[in-house]
Amino acid sequence: MLSRRLIVCLDVKGGRVVKGVQFEGLRDVGDPANMAARYEADGADEIVYLDIAASTEERATLFALARRTAERLFIPLTIGGGIRTVDDVAAALRAGADKVGLNSAAVRHPEVLSEGAGRFGAQCIVASIDAKWEDGRFRVYTHGGSIPTDLEAVGWAVECVRRGAGEILLTSIDRDGSRDGYDLELTRAVTGAVTVPVIASGGAGNAAHVRDAIVRGGADAALVAGILHDGQVTVAALKDALRAAGLPVREAA
Repeated sequence: MLSRRLIVCLDVKGGRVVKGVQFEGLRDVGDPANMAARYEADGADEIVYLDIAASTEERATLFALARRTAERLFIPLTIGGGIRTVDDVAAALRAGADKVGLNSAAVRHPEVLSEGAGRFGAQCIVASIDAKWEDGRFRVYTHGGSIPTDLEAVGWAVECVRRGAGEILLTSIDRDGSRDGYDLELTRAVTGAVTVPVIASGGAGNAAHVRDAIVRGGADAALVAGILHDGQVTVAALKDALRAAGLPVREAA
């Protein structure tokens, strides 16, 4: 069995890590490069940087941060937010990213997924999907969870994979920052429909939630942010809980 991954997400705005609830009420929690290095030392399998402002200026700041961070990390780094074109994907990879997340741009121009996968390989292309339960279905939102689309999350995930995405980063807007647990119904629906790894995101409040996202939700990895940033738990403790559940995890370097 492949090792299950614990991925730490750092939402970046103005060159700082911020955290909120349901994408709102942001507060400053630290320096991205320093936090990434600390989480790697604690056993994180990957780091995700999300530019939540997504302006051209913010993206340039994020690329500079990626360069500074990549010099210190040995684990994979994913960059997302404001990536609009294949040239932006190339710039992110040149800046030190191992993978690039595409969300709003993929909805507007799905060909960016296939073009990116064709140019750089599917392993570099992460389809980032933000979904909210609405009108009896999981509706896909773009632009940081602010703009609803007509897309349904499971069908859109399948289409993203068909177009070349090598991984799905699946975020429940309803659960984001709630610490009430991942949306297991959403997670199961997507993991059961696609053949690529799925990262569950939104709602981690404790080690049991992380375990459930993998055991009950079928996710290949769990994304964690706020409970780590606030010092409620450590990466090492979360991985200990996964081991106790019989799940294979990578040992810290």
